[in-house]
Amino acid sequence: IGTEELGHLEMIGAIVHQLTRNMTPEQIKKAGYEAYFVDHTAGVYPTAASGAPWNAAGIGVKGDVLADLSEDMAAEQKARVTYDNILRLCDDPDVSDIIRFLREREVIHYQRFGEALRIASEKLDQKNVYAINPAFDK
Repeated sequence: IGTEELGHLEMIGAIVHQLTRNMTPEQIKKAGYEAYFVDHTAGVYPTAASGAPWNAAGIGVKGDVLADLSEDMAAEQKARVTYDNILRLCDDPDVSDIIRFLREREVIHYQRFGEALRIASEKLDQKNVYAINPAFDK
């Protein structure tokens, strides 16, 4: 899934590059794109819409299968919401079609992580409301 997620990043980056590579200085200013352009021209530099650059701090890893799968599920839902929001703002069918495809992948990933969480929970020493592994607490 990690490889596929990097593929999503590549696809979004390609869309952004294709949409911005031929912008005139006037279009750059009108779009409020000048700060990004000054730093990166039309190069792809992964950032949040707020301008915060991507970094590994966004990957929540605890080393606990239940916590990590829950984090993965949350990340998939957050990505889906981001795609939903892009679709609300986008009027370009070429872009919308790709975003819809990526959104569908997030839904599938969420479902697969949910299945993995269920299977992992069933394999624990004991099921309880906290979904913990009592073997660690001996």
